[in-house]
Amino acid sequence: MNNLLAYTGIVASIWIVLGIYIASRFYPNYSHSKQFCSELGAFGSPIQKLSPAINNYPLGALFVLFGYYLIISHQSHLPTEVIGVMVIIHGICTWICGYFPMDADAYTKSPSRSCKIHTWSGLIMLLSFIVAPLIVTFSSFYPLPLRYLSAFCILGCFYFSFKLAKALELKSVPGLHQRLSYGFQILWLFIYSIFVVA
Repeated sequence: MNNLLAYTGIVASIWIVLGIYIASRFYPNYSHSKQFCSELGAFGSPIQKLSPAINNYPLGALFVLFGYYLIISHQSHLPTEVIGVMVIIHGICTWICGYFPMDADAYTKSPSRSCKIHTWSGLIMLLSFIVAPLIVTFSSFYPLPLRYLSAFCILGCFYFSFKLAKALELKSVPGLHQRLSYGFQILWLFIYSIFVVA
């Protein structure tokens, strides 16, 4: 059973890419460059219920299972246990983001309560996958290539988060920069998961 749990991080990394693509096929005229991933399940979306069923709920479970695996398989190594906790937090917030949709208008000046919860959960998700690779970067427990790659993924996430903020101001292509920012976090998860399995 533990051997199967070790692969949940890899599965989650692949699932999120496929899940967003598949869900978008049911959303007429959806733009990956101009629209956020969360707009797939936003209020009034043609796939408001389908999107979290494809993405948030199964992904949340995969994150939680992988985090649990890290904790139970590295009980003598606190940094890895903390990484496991961060992955579990990421999973729980993924569920919350699915249950509480964002508003249909991503640029609304008066967001609903659901949208505020969604936004704060998304922020915690972002932070959890910054803390986790930071731990790897500064832990001598991990090999140098993994530490360097973790640092690279953090820098990539920060860079495209900055680009995302600018894109929001200009109302240009925030969807593209959101995907690239989160993409670096998912890339880190994929690389780290392969290290764990190897």
